[in-house]
Amino acid sequence: MAGPIAITFAESAIQDLEDILAYYADQEMPQVGSRLVAEIITDIELLSSQPRMGRMVPEFEQNFLLELIRPPFRIVYRVDRDKVRIVRIWRSERLLKLRQDD
Repeated sequence: MAGPIAITFAESAIQDLEDILAYYADQEMPQVGSRLVAEIITDIELLSSQPRMGRMVPEFEQNFLLELIRPPFRIVYRVDRDKVRIVRIWRSERLLKLRQDD
């Protein structure tokens, strides 16, 4: 692929980021949530120029569905010809289940 490609987010991924912020706010550590989300976004931005840097998601074994591991999170994304779509951002120990609209 030549040049950077677009990155989009499924609603589920946006909700996951909001849930991370809410969880740490509830734990009275909002700065930790903000830092983790910023680190996740930094990793996601790398996908624009390196979309295949992740590994195949073991639960699905599909070449187009990859993940980056940023402990304690999994950034699950789909690689298409001209874009990367962030699907979920989950705690690493959770098994992945995709909704139909993702």
